[in-house]
Amino acid sequence: MVQQLLTFFKHPVYEPDENRVFEYRMGIFWKLLLYSMLCSIVFGVLISIVTAVLSIDTGQHALDHFMEQYSPILLFLAAVVAAPILEELIFRAPMVFFKNNPRFKIFFYLFTLVFGFYHITNFEINTGVLLLSPLLVAPQLSVGLFLGFIRVRFGILWAIALHAVYNGILIGPFVVAHVLDIPIS
Repeated sequence: MVQQLLTFFKHPVYEPDENRVFEYRMGIFWKLLLYSMLCSIVFGVLISIVTAVLSIDTGQHALDHFMEQYSPILLFLAAVVAAPILEELIFRAPMVFFKNNPRFKIFFYLFTLVFGFYHITNFEINTGVLLLSPLLVAPQLSVGLFLGFIRVRFGILWAIALHAVYNGILIGPFVVAHVLDIPIS
C-alpha cells in the first residue's frame, strides 16, 4: 500500500480502482486514515517544537474561538459533517473535470495546495504565521494527498467519509472535554 501511495503521489493519475468489494475498500480506507493521522501527529509535534524554539505566537486557533462561541454539538456537526462535504465538493470533486487532461498531475497538486493553505485561516495571521505557513498547514497538505488518492480511486463519497472520520478523531476529544468541562491547556 505504501508503495502504491508513493507511486501515486509522485505521478497522480485519474484511475479509479475497479475493485468494488466493500471489505477491500474499507481496508484501504482504514489504512489511509492511519497514515493521515500518523502524518498529522508527526507534523503536529514538529510544529510545536518549531513554534516553541522560535517563540512564534500563532494566536488563538479557530477551533478555540469556535468553542468559545458555539455549542460542542455545533462544532462537531460543522467539523465532521459540513466541512468534509463542502471542502470535498470544492477541492476534490472538480478533479473529475481534469481526469483525461494530460496535466491532471498539476491540477491534483493545485487542488491539494489550495486545500492545505486554505487552512491557514485557522490561525491569527501575523508575520510568523505567514513565514511558517508551509509547516503550519503541512497536516492538511498531507491529509489532502490521502483524500485526493481515495477520491480518485473510490469516488467523492469515500473522500467525504475519510475527511469526516479524520476530523471526528481530531475534534472528538475537544468536544468530549468541553461537554465534561475538562480544562484543556
